Amino acid sequence: MSAKRHRIQFPQIEAAHLAQDEVFFFLIGDDGVQQKIRFHDYDTIYKIPGLYEQIFYDRLRCISPSKVAQILNASVSQAEENTTELRVLDLGAGNGMMGEALVKHGISRMIGVDIIAEAKDSAERDRPHIYDSYYIIDFCNLKPEQAEELSSWSLNCMTTVAALGFGDIPPKAFMTALNLIQSEGWVAFNIKESFLDQSDESGFSRMIRELIFSKYLDLYHLERYRHRLSIEGVPLYYFAVAAKKNADVPSEWMDRYID
Repeated sequence: MSAKRHRIQFPQIEAAHLAQDEVFFFLIGDDGVQQKIRFHDYDTIYKIPGLYEQIFYDRLRCISPSKVAQILNASVSQAEENTTELRVLDLGAGNGMMGEALVKHGISRMIGVDIIAEAKDSAERDRPHIYDSYYIIDFCNLKPEQAEELSSWSLNCMTTVAALGFGDIPPKAFMTALNLIQSEGWVAFNIKESFLDQSDESGFSRMIRELIFSKYLDLYHLERYRHRLSIEGVPLYYFAVAAKKNADVPSEWMDRYID
């Protein structure tokens, strides 16, 4: 993909006091006018070809798609299975960068899912041959016909990258998607390191911690790594997780963590 280089300016302020989903940048137009855009204003960012990649991958050195794809591939190989047999649900697929990373490991059957139409538009514009299909679905309000359509793909793997813990993918959406994956299937995702800290007592944090070590998953890989840099050049650390699903998670288990 070749795209125009954009004029981007990070704010000349201390960003440390801002939550990660409150950080912003300025996009400077050809007329010199500055447009303030939050990092999590994905609908705005996706509309502009190459902007997402330039911010997060060129400037801030994000490596998460390749890292999560790598640990999934290693885990599947460890289990003496083949990545070519995976049928992947890429949850929070965005503009297709995770899908692109998975293709490099031989995964060819893949569907993308996101909640905003701009994500689908950007994936079809920039990476038109990555996904077999791309759906705009709210997993917090999954309709029966949507669940039936997704189940028809016989999905045996779910991935989600840089989308958990900030409201982008709520706990209910994550667990609903996980339960669409066949038992003995795979799940690979990343999560900000603080969400695995025992001091975080939020429902989401407790759910993820307990899920990773629950009877519903067999953990294959857990690795702390540098997700990307902050706008101040400080490393932001995440955990990458790969596990095999043993069984669906019952609603009574989920209800303890989901409001």
